[in-house]
Amino acid sequence: MNQANISNLVSKLNIYVRPKARRLKNPAGPEGRLLKLRKTVTALIKYERLELNFNRGEEARGYAERLISEALRHGPAHHETMKLADFWILEKQYVHKLFKVLVPRYENFTSSYTKMYNAPRLYPGMYYKKSVLELKGNVYPSLHQEYSQKRNLLHNVLLDEARKEFRLKKYDEIVDNFKQTRM
Repeated sequence: MNQANISNLVSKLNIYVRPKARRLKNPAGPEGRLLKLRKTVTALIKYERLELNFNRGEEARGYAERLISEALRHGPAHHETMKLADFWILEKQYVHKLFKVLVPRYENFTSSYTKMYNAPRLYPGMYYKKSVLELKGNVYPSLHQEYSQKRNLLHNVLLDEARKEFRLKKYDEIVDNFKQTRM
C-alpha cells in the first residue's frame, strides 16, 4: 500500500483540540463565528495575553497553536503557511511578528505554545466562564504563583499586618468590655 504517513502531513499539537467546533453564538452565522475567531487569534499575537470567555478562548487556542506550529515547521518561505497566516492574522504587520519574534521564541519548545487559566467569575452578573489565554514566554508577569505561601511576599506581609491590627482591635474591645463589666 502506498499511503502517506499522516504524522508527516500535519504537525502534532501538544494540546487537546475538540473534534467538533464549539457553538459560538453569532448573529452573522458561521462567517461571523470565523471572523470572531480570526480577531481573537490576531489579538493574541498582538497583545500576547487576553481575557475572554472560556469557550471562545479554548476554540481560538487551537487555531493559534496550529498557526504557530505550521510557522515553526515550514517557515515564511512556504506558500501554504503564508496563506494560513494571511487568513488568520487580520493586521498584516503581525505576520512579521509571527515569523521574526514568535518562531525563534518557540524553536526549542516541546510543550504547547499557549497557556490558558480560568479567570474568576463576576458576581453578581453574567455567569459565563471566563479565562485568560496567553502566549508562553511573554513579557508580562506570570499569573501562576508557585510560592504563594512564602511569608516574605508582599501580599502575605500586608495580610499579616492587617491580621495583627484586627486582633489588636479585638483584644482592646475585649479588655474594654471586661473593664466595664467589672465596674
